[in-house]
Amino acid sequence: MNLAVPRNNASELILYIWKIIDLPNISKKDFLYKISFELFLMTPEKATLFINKCIKSKFLIEDDQRNIFLTSSLEQKLKSWHKTRKDEILSNIQAIRKNTSVKESLMEKEKITYGVLLKDFSDKGTLNRAISVSDDAFDVSVFDFKAGIIKAKVIGTQKGVYDIDIDINNKVVYHNCHDFVTKRAENKKFCKHLTKLFLLLKERNEGSVTGFLKELAINIDEWNFTDQDN
Repeated sequence: MNLAVPRNNASELILYIWKIIDLPNISKKDFLYKISFELFLMTPEKATLFINKCIKSKFLIEDDQRNIFLTSSLEQKLKSWHKTRKDEILSNIQAIRKNTSVKESLMEKEKITYGVLLKDFSDKGTLNRAISVSDDAFDVSVFDFKAGIIKAKVIGTQKGVYDIDIDINNKVVYHNCHDFVTKRAENKKFCKHLTKLFLLLKERNEGSVTGFLKELAINIDEWNFTDQDN
């Protein structure tokens, strides 16, 4: 939930309050009490004016027993918000379970293959797109597993040159292509450039590149996938 209180928008403020109270309906008296003395959003006098204004503006409905309901339009918005939150929570749980599963597998097996590790960071679509990237688009300046560093540049399709900087010691994967920045970094996944880089490095030294991937997988929670160049 966004913790900022939308004080300048009555309908959004009603939704904000309703997300907290999470009830199908509430008495007008209890609603006023929660606004003023539990959430401390406004004084009782202002809360009374606010509630009446929201009823008049048809953001709220008051029945004969003085119970308060959301109007159907706000009810739909609330349901949509609940669905989005549920999907986010399920997605986070699945990601945690997947990361835990990979860690457990790595601990149980002394040797895990390059292919298994790469697929953990790249989905099928990304792997297919990575194959289409030319080998000649890459300039790898550093590939040193002992030092824990990979540095490379790649010619992009939408703008000039992108940078890739992977540092085991500082646990940073830096890259600045649009797909990585907007979609992949938040979930700690590879874009087509990172995937292709690891495909290319496999041809140089499969053992070292597997070592990089293993370090990423085992301690993934500690790694920072970013476009901020330190």
